[in-house]
Amino acid sequence: MPDVFHDADRCAEAIVDRVGHDIRLAVPISIGKPLLLIDALYRLAEADRRVQLTIFTGLTLTHPRLGSSLERRFGEPLLARLFDDCPEPLYAAAIQQDRLPPNIRINEFFLLAGASLTNMRTQRSFICLNYSHVARYLENAETNVFAQLVAPHHSASRVSLSSNTDVTLDILPYIDRRRTQKPTVFAAELNANLPYMPGEAEIQRTEFDAILDPENQHYGLFAPPKEPVSLANFAMALHAATLVKDGGTIQIGIGSFSDALAHALVLHHTNNATFRDLLKRLGSPLPEWAELSPFAVGLYGCTEMLVDGFLALKSAGVLKRRVPALDGNSALLHAAFFIGNQAFYRQLREMPAEELAEIYMTAVSYTNTLTGDAERKRAERRHARFINTALTVTLLGAVSSDTLEDGRVVSGVGGQHDLVTMAHELADARAIIGVRSTRHQGRKVGSNITWTYANATIPRSLRDIIVTEYGIADIRGKSDRDTIATMISIADSRFQRSLQNEAQHAGKLERSFSLPSNAIANSPERLEAALGPARRAGHLPMFPHGSDMSPVEQSLIKPLFALKREPHLELLRIFLAGLTGATVTPSEAAALERLGLAAPAGLEERALRALVRGALRRHS
Repeated sequence: MPDVFHDADRCAEAIVDRVGHDIRLAVPISIGKPLLLIDALYRLAEADRRVQLTIFTGLTLTHPRLGSSLERRFGEPLLARLFDDCPEPLYAAAIQQDRLPPNIRINEFFLLAGASLTNMRTQRSFICLNYSHVARYLENAETNVFAQLVAPHHSASRVSLSSNTDVTLDILPYIDRRRTQKPTVFAAELNANLPYMPGEAEIQRTEFDAILDPENQHYGLFAPPKEPVSLANFAMALHAATLVKDGGTIQIGIGSFSDALAHALVLHHTNNATFRDLLKRLGSPLPEWAELSPFAVGLYGCTEMLVDGFLALKSAGVLKRRVPALDGNSALLHAAFFIGNQAFYRQLREMPAEELAEIYMTAVSYTNTLTGDAERKRAERRHARFINTALTVTLLGAVSSDTLEDGRVVSGVGGQHDLVTMAHELADARAIIGVRSTRHQGRKVGSNITWTYANATIPRSLRDIIVTEYGIADIRGKSDRDTIATMISIADSRFQRSLQNEAQHAGKLERSFSLPSNAIANSPERLEAALGPARRAGHLPMFPHGSDMSPVEQSLIKPLFALKREPHLELLRIFLAGLTGATVTPSEAAALERLGLAAPAGLEERALRALVRGALRRHS
């Protein structure tokens, strides 16, 4: 039977007593981290430098850092509301402030996107791994302590791994083998806020060596707020939705593009006339094999990450193809980990048992590879579509999703390489990468489609389908020349000429090349004309799966984004527009009240008020 503790410090001391002063601790990514136990081990090592503590993990969730005065005015009340009872691990603040003790090391294989670009300690300690290789790495590193946040069962005989079956199920055989040879600890921290997931996620308490059952310390789960979905993301999603085959399999990731994709698939099925009309308005050519009719058979989900978009697909009748599960029942979806907003966690906690039983949390080796019963997996994953996003794509089809050209890591490879490789191994599968054609660099715009790029997450030998807001590039098996021509056609028109010149200078594209007629007006204005009416009619909402923000906060998003991105001359025009005009409208008054600018005090607040009023008027 495991030792049960109600105090995290006593549990940490018992772990050191068991394995010694060299603690090699592995904890899950995302919300599966046992924060009380991690912090107790951190404090112990901080106080006793004989203890060498190495923590291996990924995706350490921290509160967003706010910069400008307007960011703080908007963000601080929102973050206080969302994260008031969501602690950060002690090591996160120590890394941020560059005060990590020399006997404590933190290695991550996946970072919170963009949060560590200026933190050189994190950049140096990053370990680049495919998600499916993490368990093997932990074994090779002779990890001796494993700990996880788990959901308690009312019977007190078992628990659920809940959000993180991913690596834990893959590493359990190693834990059992190591126990017979060397001191090893498998520890659990109970938290009743975790949704209790059944099936493979359930394990007996006797599997653990130590259980921390904290009294009155079941903190809240980190729940990142939804990002607004832009028209560009909806355009990408509408294109991608035509590539999903009825009766097939789908994987999607997290973020605004994934929210848009789930919504586009719901439109595809429940409001097909509008779906077709939006595609017609976009005017981009579709492949001959594109699917435009509602889903008769439906889809089965096999994804490393469970997001609320899958629940929306299930409610709409899109996710309805079931496959036989190993326990004799049937599965609508297999997933390895999850994270979402509070509404998503609540949906899982309140879902009827018979529906929850069709969502199978399982090992990442199951979702991301064909190893282990490959014949079964191939039969289940027919017509698979693995749909993810990237930072940059070259004209030759190489994809960079995690690292900048100077080597700084934005996030991590995660499972993207696993899934793209699997798409090439399955006979009728496709890997679809969505990438916005442009990005904002300060107040300037740059192209995300480039001639060359210093880092590649997916090499061009694995190129498949690239989707931007301007169309679909099916480049699997194409020559370099045809790949380049197709990629230029889905680039933003502001950069097409320079891209064409670089390819021609390298001899990869003939001098006589000319763009097809449908690709000569790839501009934000074209997207606004095509999709703006649908946005205003409610077909393409900014938050298709709901939001933790109030209506007033939602109304401020676009104006505040504009103030960060507009050129300085345009900011002056916005400022002057905010100074003029008559009475403040009720919506303006509510927005200014929310930002604490209803009654400005001093020159700075009066200037901010004018900027906000001008931006509200322009983007109302």
